[in-house]
Amino acid sequence: MKKKDIKILLVDDEQDILEIVGYNLSQEGYQIVTASNGKEAIAKAKKEHPQLIIMDVMMPEMDGMEACENIRKIPELQDTIITFLTARSEDYSQVAGFDAGADDYIAKPIKPKVLVSKVQALLRRLKGIEGVSSSTTLNVGNIEINREEYKIVNEGKEIVLPRKEFELFYLLATKPGKVFTREEILDKVWGNEVVVGGRTIDVHIRKLREKIGDNFFKTIKGVGYKIEF
Repeated sequence: MKKKDIKILLVDDEQDILEIVGYNLSQEGYQIVTASNGKEAIAKAKKEHPQLIIMDVMMPEMDGMEACENIRKIPELQDTIITFLTARSEDYSQVAGFDAGADDYIAKPIKPKVLVSKVQALLRRLKGIEGVSSSTTLNVGNIEINREEYKIVNEGKEIVLPRKEFELFYLLATKPGKVFTREEILDKVWGNEVVVGGRTIDVHIRKLREKIGDNFFKTIKGVGYKIEF
């Protein structure tokens, strides 16, 4: 996909942030769409189908967390990457962001060149997971994983997962019984060029346990995770 075909939705209640970030990204060749609150972001996302949403957390009418949760319920936006751009850098807010369905977290202020590099790194995720099988469907135990449609069917029941949860589950499922270190998971799912919070993996594993079943996922203390069927 070429830059001119990529849409980025910027959501912030501060007009100067929209103008500065929008200008720098449009100079890189991306299509820029803006919104000033969570409600407007949902409407714009439904209409424009952006590949990436960069959204503030603290906004009037509807905050970023609630907007993210609502966007994640829209089937046609399941592949959209969502990252929060906010001055709140506390660990709890990062965890809350991942719980809401965000893929990443950018703390502001951020220099324009750094922001552009971060966006490029985020968009590289659209190419899928590097280093794992490119097969469309993977069957493990009673679970069928369709990588092309980002869909999981467990004993006839369809489970829809946000992109990062799906990619993490798919990675673990490619080699049942193998212990993936935290470093391997961050590298293959998030990319080694992307800096994420230390609890990111734990949050995503917890969400997978809630949705798929706690008994599948095994924690190897001090090492990482594995999956068993």
